[in-house]
Amino acid sequence: MARYADTLLADGEQVIVRTRQHWLATIIDARYPWLILIASLILLFLSQNIDNDGARTVVGYIVLAGVVVAIGWLVRVYWSWWAQDYIVTNRRVLKVEGIINKRSADSSLEKINDAILEQNLVARMLNYGDLDILTAADVAIDRYRMLDKAPAFKREMLNQKHDLEGEYGRPTTPPLRAAPPPDVAPAPVAAAPAPAPPAPAVAAEPRMTSEEVTRTLGQLADLVERGAISQAEYEAKKAELLGRL
Repeated sequence: MARYADTLLADGEQVIVRTRQHWLATIIDARYPWLILIASLILLFLSQNIDNDGARTVVGYIVLAGVVVAIGWLVRVYWSWWAQDYIVTNRRVLKVEGIINKRSADSSLEKINDAILEQNLVARMLNYGDLDILTAADVAIDRYRMLDKAPAFKREMLNQKHDLEGEYGRPTTPPLRAAPPPDVAPAPVAAAPAPAPPAPAVAAEPRMTSEEVTRTLGQLADLVERGAISQAEYEAKKAELLGRL
């Protein structure tokens, strides 16, 4: 049976890492129902020494209510933990929570600037941590509390970001031909070849709407910000796009 997070994946999107909160988080979140359950059992044990049948009956109802509330609370905590999906795909980081009412949040890999991982001694021993994902403006956009296998999650997220950026990297230009040393005579220039027949007319570039040009310029500006293309390349492409309006 497919999980809810799998239904949110786009075409061609692949899950690289899937995890949730560490099991220790369930113990912390369930501390109050555990206390209620333990207190109810202690009260049940002490009620055996009550001689009054009416008082014992009242205590019995209190114990029963405490046990029912504690068990229902524990089921909710552990079910909520089981329903979590913290996923790294080849395009984004996806966080899904909730039992019936689902909440999903995702961060595009190309917009992630860095990630801050915090681990104390116990977290390093049990392999979990708190992870803050930052945008290019160094603003935390999501926080993963007590994330299981947090170092591996962060490492794979940055690896996928690097691979994604490699698909849009700057194309390499051919090296310039070195000038001959001054003491070497230049090679004789070959006779110019006969002029080639005129090439067929090239179809004009398709026209673009203003919305398409604006969206494309935004993508080019993002590439300039990340250093994928130079400012001169951006200006040349901008002039070309404006000419197609």
